[in-house]
Amino acid sequence: MLELIKKIREKTGAGVVDIKKALEESSGDEDKALDILRKQGLKKADKKADRIAKEGIIVSYVHADGKSGAMVKLLCETDFVAKNDKFKELANDIAMHIVAMNPENEEELYTQPFVKNPEITVEDLIKDSIATIGENIKVDKFVRITV
Repeated sequence: MLELIKKIREKTGAGVVDIKKALEESSGDEDKALDILRKQGLKKADKKADRIAKEGIIVSYVHADGKSGAMVKLLCETDFVAKNDKFKELANDIAMHIVAMNPENEEELYTQPFVKNPEITVEDLIKDSIATIGENIKVDKFVRITV
């Protein structure tokens, strides 16, 4: 049992109490316990993302593995744009890019080739969105989240 707990802890970073509960719920099945722990991690990450989301007009959170991810806060000129699907998609794309490419700061983020299309930079992606939406957009900040 101790070896199994140790193995699961290495994979998930979860606490021993959470691992024991997950193993009890899954009748000792390692894969089911891992799935339970991932779902718990996603719930914790979503709650943390919701708390941070109150800081800005639009925020997008993308999970990488159930225990970490990234959130980006974009600024725009009007609330109308913040409700626009294209704007939300842009926030999601940038958050996904941060998870995949791990930029150090905003300057580096803007100049990196975009993960979905390396022929353009993140700055080009934002400029294309501005052209479509018709309003200035900028990354106010991004944060990496771990739970």
